[in-house]
Amino acid sequence: MVAATPTVWERSTPDPALVSEALAGSEQRVFWLDEAPPTPSAEQLTSGATADLVVVGGGYLGLWTAVLAKRRDPGRSVVVLEAETVGWAASGRNGGFCEASITHGEENGRNRWPSEYEQLHRLGRENLDALARDVDELGLDCHFERTGSLAVAVEPHQVPWLSEGLSEGLSEGGHHDVLDAAATRAEIDSPIFLAGRWDRDDVALLQPARLARELARAARELGVRIFEHSAVTAVERSGARSGPQVVRTARAAVTAQQVVLATGVFPSLLRRDRLMTVPVYDYVLMTEPLTAEQKRAVGWEHRQGLTDLANQFHYIRLSADDRVLFGGYDAIHHAGGRVSSRYEDRPASYERLASHFFTMFPQLEDVRFSHRWAGAIDTCTRFAAYYGTARGGDLAYARGFTGLGVGATRFAAEVLLDLLAGTETERTQLEVVRRKPLPFPPEPATAVGVALTKASLDRADHRQGQRNLFLKALDAAGLGFDS
Repeated sequence: MVAATPTVWERSTPDPALVSEALAGSEQRVFWLDEAPPTPSAEQLTSGATADLVVVGGGYLGLWTAVLAKRRDPGRSVVVLEAETVGWAASGRNGGFCEASITHGEENGRNRWPSEYEQLHRLGRENLDALARDVDELGLDCHFERTGSLAVAVEPHQVPWLSEGLSEGLSEGGHHDVLDAAATRAEIDSPIFLAGRWDRDDVALLQPARLARELARAARELGVRIFEHSAVTAVERSGARSGPQVVRTARAAVTAQQVVLATGVFPSLLRRDRLMTVPVYDYVLMTEPLTAEQKRAVGWEHRQGLTDLANQFHYIRLSADDRVLFGGYDAIHHAGGRVSSRYEDRPASYERLASHFFTMFPQLEDVRFSHRWAGAIDTCTRFAAYYGTARGGDLAYARGFTGLGVGATRFAAEVLLDLLAGTETERTQLEVVRRKPLPFPPEPATAVGVALTKASLDRADHRQGQRNLFLKALDAAGLGFDS
């Protein structure tokens, strides 16, 4: 058995006074939502309406579905119903990493869908290319940068992982550079970086709230009606089993033949779907803009996204105005599986992130944080989105993006429109589309299982990545946690 050793975050701990001072002026607000230009005055659903397609949810999945539906058929009438405002939840709070992967990474994809992984890899690449074209063609002002991402080893046992898969052809057709410590630090300078791998092709960065608001603008210009502050309470059949569906809010309803549920982490409107995901809270810090001198101290001239390789990992990036976003590590599931704003202000998580920030970048000890926030991720047991239909194929849904939905939601929207059309396509024939993951057990069993999993992942990080029997059993059951 491998002996437990302290992680780099424990071996080098910044002065607690430095952490407190850096956080003292931060606001509990989402920087992306503050920075994005305001949207038009919200229209609420106050009277009955009809449409060909109703989309429930005004995040990425719902907005891509609306935009792509109108592109496929400009004459189709489309309504989007959003409970709050466009992009206010996960779509406006994430790190803005837009990845080609639709399988939550190569390892997860290869392990779960080995026979069709190369096809999924290609489709993911094509989806990211199509998204980039949409940004240009629709004029989406979302700070889109296809700079790639740098994965770094911060522990000696992680260094070999950077080359694994490349020799096996897992990234065939991609452009990956494996860098030694000096070359890695020449890109982004940190004393804890031991090696790195720069994926130049499969990751873009963007301003997530701007993407959501710009998609809403594009949708409106295509003729989509978007109603905010119009939470859906039920979706019912009207009359005959093949009759239209009635999508109800507290004040009015929309009648439509077809419905897409794009509600993400929030409880599904289909009771049978409610055990398929659990909410996991993720926490983020954003610094004030770096000065020219601070920027020179870290380099980062190529503006890549940045991640480390631990089970409990961080994601880091620059904003358009050279702020540093530093998020991840803590992934908190609250017993009962509820989504609530009271879970967002968690001082221990913000203090831990700030401490890790200064461990990674000690040369930025004079940097202060301006924003701190959190958001809930819709996690499913296979770590990649699943798809389904109901009501004889007139209702379609996708959930479970597990934090990698910025790009994958566009692919999912195409899948849902294919399913509603009832036609066989390359997408609908995929095993990842045809089969669903295992559900989570009811509470409190889920809370216990998540706690055991987190403890086991932490243990693995302290034992050179070695997974214990509990994690191996999850892997064997198809419930492995790879990130």
